[in-house]
Amino acid sequence: MRSLFKIDTLIFFPALLLSVIGIIGIYSTGFNEELSLYRGMYIRQIYWLALGIILFLGVSVIPLRFHEGFSYIYYFVSMALLAGVLAYGGSGGTGAVRWFDLGPFKLQPSEVAKVALVFVIARFLSHLKRKFPNAPGIVAVLAMGLIPFALVVKQPDLGTAMVFGTVIMFMLYWSGMNSYHLFLFVSPIVSMIAAAHPIAWAVFLILLLVSLIIYRTDVKIGVGVAIINIAFGVLTPILWNKLHEYQKLRILTFLDPGRDPRGAGYQIIQSKIAIGSGGWIGKGIGEGTQTKLAYLPTQHTDFIFSVIGEAFGFIGITVVLILFAILLTRGITIAAKARKGFLGLASGGLVAIIAFQVIVNIGMTIGLMPVTGLPLPFVSYGGTSMLVFWLMIGVITAVNRDWRAY
Repeated sequence: MRSLFKIDTLIFFPALLLSVIGIIGIYSTGFNEELSLYRGMYIRQIYWLALGIILFLGVSVIPLRFHEGFSYIYYFVSMALLAGVLAYGGSGGTGAVRWFDLGPFKLQPSEVAKVALVFVIARFLSHLKRKFPNAPGIVAVLAMGLIPFALVVKQPDLGTAMVFGTVIMFMLYWSGMNSYHLFLFVSPIVSMIAAAHPIAWAVFLILLLVSLIIYRTDVKIGVGVAIINIAFGVLTPILWNKLHEYQKLRILTFLDPGRDPRGAGYQIIQSKIAIGSGGWIGKGIGEGTQTKLAYLPTQHTDFIFSVIGEAFGFIGITVVLILFAILLTRGITIAAKARKGFLGLASGGLVAIIAFQVIVNIGMTIGLMPVTGLPLPFVSYGGTSMLVFWLMIGVITAVNRDWRAY
C-alpha cells in the first residue's frame, strides 16, 4: 500500500506551490475596489485545491489498465457532454457557451475532453497491429480529434480547440512520425496563416516545393500535399469572414495592440503595464495599481500571471517559470522512459497539454501570443481547470510508479 501512495516530489510540490501562488494572486485581486465579485474567490480556490489534491491521490493509485480499458467510454461521454453544453450550457461575457451551471460549480466539458482525447488516442495507437505511422492510423487519429475540435469551435472557443490540435500533433510525433512528415502534416495550417499576405504565401509555397524535392517525396504524395496547401490558402479569406468580430480583433490587436488601445488592444497593453510596473520585487499583495484600480481585465483567470508580475515582480514570475520548468521536465522524463505503449503516449500527451497552455497563457500576457482565454495551469481561477490539471499529474505519477511492470 505504501508503494501505491509514492508521490514524485518533482511533480507534486511544483504543482502545489503553483496552486498556492495562484491563490495568493487571486487573493490580491480581491483588493480591487471596482470589482467586489473577486472577494472570496480565493476561498473557493482553496476548496478546489483541496479537492484537486484528493483527486490526485485517488487517480495516482488507480491501475493504468483501468484508464486504458475505459478510454473509449471516457471519449464518448466527453463528446456527449460537449454536444450537450451547446444545447443546455451557460454563456460567458462574449456569448460563448462553454459551461454547465450546476449551482456552486460550473462544469466545463472541454477541460475533461482534453484528457479523454489523450486517453483514446493513446489506446488506439498502442493497440495498432500495423506499424505506425500509416495512412489509416493517421486518418483515424485525425477523426478522433476533429470531433471535439469542431464541437469546441462551435462554442466558440478557439483557444481550447488549439489544444486538441496540439495533442494530435504531439502524439503523432511521439508515436514515431518523423519531423519532416509532421511538417507536411501541419503545412496546410501554416499555408492558411501565410495566405494572409500574398508574398508570404508565395514564399511558403516555394519553400514547400523545395522541401518536397530535397526529401524526394513520392510524386503522388507531393502533388496531394501541394493541392491541399493551395486549397487551405484559398480558404483563408472565407474562414476569416466566419470568425466572430471579437476573435478577429484578438488576432489584429496581437499584431498591433496600438490599433485599438481602448478596445481590443486594451487587455494586452494593460497586462504589459502590470508586469512591467512590478519591477524586481513587485508592489506587494493588493498594492498593484493595474489590479487594484480595475485596469487589468479578467485578473483572476486569463491574466493571473500579470497580477503575479505586478505583485511580486521579476523575482516572482521567475519563481513561477522555474516551477513550471521543473514540473514539465520531470513529466517529459517520465513519458520518455515509458515511451512505448499506452503509458508513454498518455503521459506524453498530458504533459503536452500543460506545456502548451503555459506557453500560450504567459505568451499572451506579454504580447507574444493572441489572447485566447486559456487558463494558466494550477494558477488561474477555476474549479474544473484545477481538478483536471491535478488529475493529469495524478496519471503521470501513476505512470512513473508502474512503467516497469506495465
